[in-house]
Amino acid sequence: MLEIKQHSASGASEPKARPAAVPAEGVTIAEAARRTGVSAHTLRYYERAGLVISPVDRTSGGRRRYREIDLKWIVICTKLRATGMPIRGIRRYAELVADGPGNEAERLALMEAHRADVLAKLAETQENLKMIEHKIDIYRGSLAAGDAGGLWAPVEPR
Repeated sequence: MLEIKQHSASGASEPKARPAAVPAEGVTIAEAARRTGVSAHTLRYYERAGLVISPVDRTSGGRRRYREIDLKWIVICTKLRATGMPIRGIRRYAELVADGPGNEAERLALMEAHRADVLAKLAETQENLKMIEHKIDIYRGSLAAGDAGGLWAPVEPR
């Protein structure tokens, strides 16, 4: 069971264009890469690394065919990875989902721990952004006052 729920975009003036439906026979690796925004190499890596929840279908010639559920799962993996979840964490989550019902508490704990990590990184990034904004304010003020040449810069000792 894939854990994706559709949410409507509130306040949007135009509905988002929906991608073409995935045909029952699936799509090629190139099309899957285009639809998910990752490379074909990454798709093959996700499969080898055990990050997919079910085996990817193959044609009689051995070519991969990705179903809609595969594409949705890949998007989940890429979002988890983009937010810093280690591969082993994504693999563990994939294993839990693939195992089916009965481990929802462990899935929840994994997601809550990851959320805590993401929130900590966001807080750190916000603190770093404050310093950047402070430096921007200093440069703008100095440039406007015509005294930017006096701004401190690190120099090598003589």
